[in-house]
Amino acid sequence: MASGAGRMAGIGRLPIAVALISAGASGASAQTALSFDAAQARYDRNSHTISAADHGVEAARAAADAVRTLHRPIVTASVQYLEYQKSLSVDVSGPKATTLGNTQTFLAALPASVPPAYQQIAADISGRLSQALPGLFNAIPDQLSYRFRDDVLRPTVQGALPLYTGGAIPAIQRAAQGGVAMAEGRRAQALNLARIDLIRAYFGQQAAAGLLESARRSRDALDAVLSDSGKLEAAGVIPHARTLEVEVARDTAERVYQRADLSYASARDDLARLLDLETGVAPTTALFVQTRPLAPAQAFLGNEGNVPEARTADGGRQVADAGVALARSQRLPQAYAFGEYNFNQSNALPIEPDWTVGVGVRYTILSNIGRKHSEDAARATAAAAADTAAEARKTATGATMRAYNLVEAARRSFVLLDSSITAARENLRVQTVAFREGEGTATPVIAAQAALDAAEAQRISVAYEYDLALAGLLASSGRLDEYSGYLARADQRLVYGAGQ
Repeated sequence: MASGAGRMAGIGRLPIAVALISAGASGASAQTALSFDAAQARYDRNSHTISAADHGVEAARAAADAVRTLHRPIVTASVQYLEYQKSLSVDVSGPKATTLGNTQTFLAALPASVPPAYQQIAADISGRLSQALPGLFNAIPDQLSYRFRDDVLRPTVQGALPLYTGGAIPAIQRAAQGGVAMAEGRRAQALNLARIDLIRAYFGQQAAAGLLESARRSRDALDAVLSDSGKLEAAGVIPHARTLEVEVARDTAERVYQRADLSYASARDDLARLLDLETGVAPTTALFVQTRPLAPAQAFLGNEGNVPEARTADGGRQVADAGVALARSQRLPQAYAFGEYNFNQSNALPIEPDWTVGVGVRYTILSNIGRKHSEDAARATAAAAADTAAEARKTATGATMRAYNLVEAARRSFVLLDSSITAARENLRVQTVAFREGEGTATPVIAAQAALDAAEAQRISVAYEYDLALAGLLASSGRLDEYSGYLARADQRLVYGAGQ
């Protein structure tokens, strides 16, 4: 076995790419190894958030399809079974009196219309009839009543066709299309948030693994220093106070390691829950950094209208504009055609036609809703929607610029840390050799180890910051689908555990 001093000197030469050895790694064999692309595909399939957004888009599209045929006629068929009774009353007193008078006048003029030889006979007959007529007519009641009862089966078909709606139908259809645009925008938002959350959890586990490994190396290095201190103290080279100083530093490193171990366990559980894998996930895609600068910030601008927030706002503006047209249509007349056909004409009601066709115009003269105020409200809503859409584009531009600066800051920090880590390793080596030879104290060794640990931990954190900031930049510029391409082109990778 190598001596403690030899092991301490070897710490400074450890590469960043190391195998993860920790308490949490005991179950690594049971974990599911997933690359970032595979994890993303699994998340897209299993995410309830994305599934809910997909259903929202399907519902909006179905609603738009439902109103696409509003110009078509509405045809309905109905069957009615009717049982009815009809009572009629007719006043015949006037016609009866008129008829009596006309008849008597006719009888009075009848004798003059026959030959003279028969006039006396005609006069006798007409006189007798005139005397009998009042009695005969009195037998006829002044009012006739009629009552009829029957049942009928009434099968009919009715049709109605809108001819002019004042723009209501096109407005409803445009509003439905705006609803589709809003649903698609919300889905894109949900997808972006879900993928950024996956990036956070996936590379967060990698970062936690790296910090855990860094803490383990620091603790083991101080274990070696403590062992060497004990030997030097036993040889009378250093006092016991120096050994106690190293012991305090080692205990501090142990506490840091324990916290890092808990943080790694939390990160591992977070990713496992996100991907719905009870056995846990072993990420195979490493933290990455592209040390070459990105394209200029202007290259990420100009696509603000395609970001999910802007697409959602544009859909809302389309709905609001359609609302203005719909409110305006309430102040205009409507024209329509209609028709009805009775299939049981032989048993129809006496006053019921066999069929009817026609056209009609309807106009609301007085409404219980202030139509002008409704239109004013719709216009104000449309103006608010337009302002919201403009603000969404402005916000996207600002978010893109901020994210670009974060990416560039992380990239520069990562590049500068290379020289810092090289210097820290060399300083640790020099201080370790001096301490081993008895020419130095443990304090510089502890300080050098702490400086190296801080630099390596910062390098891991900066790489994680770069990965998150890049996701934010691509999301704010409507290009998050290109994230895997940037990952593939990265020239620096920090590999931990199963990462490659």
